[in-house]
Amino acid sequence: MERFLARLERRFGRFAIPNLILFIIGGTALVWVLSLQHPETQVRLMLFWDAVRRGQVWRLVTFLFVPPSSSTFSLFLNLYFMWWVGTSLEQHWGAFKFNVYYFAGVLGAITAAFVTGQASNVWLNDASLLLAFATLFPDVEILLFFVLPIKVKWLGILSFVPMAIFFVIGGWSTRASILASLAGYVLFFSGHWWDVWKRRGVVVRQKARRREIESDVPVLGNRVCAICGAREADGTDIRVCSCEKCGGKPTALCLAHSRNH
Repeated sequence: MERFLARLERRFGRFAIPNLILFIIGGTALVWVLSLQHPETQVRLMLFWDAVRRGQVWRLVTFLFVPPSSSTFSLFLNLYFMWWVGTSLEQHWGAFKFNVYYFAGVLGAITAAFVTGQASNVWLNDASLLLAFATLFPDVEILLFFVLPIKVKWLGILSFVPMAIFFVIGGWSTRASILASLAGYVLFFSGHWWDVWKRRGVVVRQKARRREIESDVPVLGNRVCAICGAREADGTDIRVCSCEKCGGKPTALCLAHSRNH
């Protein structure tokens, strides 16, 4: 995936939009201000496929700027967190890769609207960015509500809870929006998690093998030579051998038989 993105960047990198997240945040703030005077503004900008078919093609873009339904303070926190996470991701990846990540989710949302009739930006602007940040920087600590220190990886895990709940209880448009928001995440991190799974499998097998070997090793001080029966408790020098002749299984042998058996 990295090689593919590198080739795309060499060819199309000049078309990347720098500071993309600032445009998203600025547009969201503007729509929120306009909706204070004209509440119908948000409805006119949401992504409804029937409206797009009637010629309202601007909805394919403007749905990205529809603010979440929340208080002014919650909206401020939401936009601040989007800015912090989005700029951090762009600094880490570069403008082009961040554009690819975000617009993969946008295309997913548009596809979801085509299939189900509508889609929103809720999971795209929040959960997908948080999941990417938590995967790349799991041990970064932030002050939750500016008071409680917490590592970002736990926020990433907690973000799955509402996604799972709404995926179960929501309609097909909600489910499609959730899946669409993960398009960029799957594109960028599926290989990462596959490698993690493979490494975990190796570690589990190694631990199982280690426990098996340790359980077979005779206890120090109570070892008895498997050939002559000499006892370590009587002062005999007992060694543990696991060579091919012993079948690879740890076997207690006196010094003489460990050298010649």
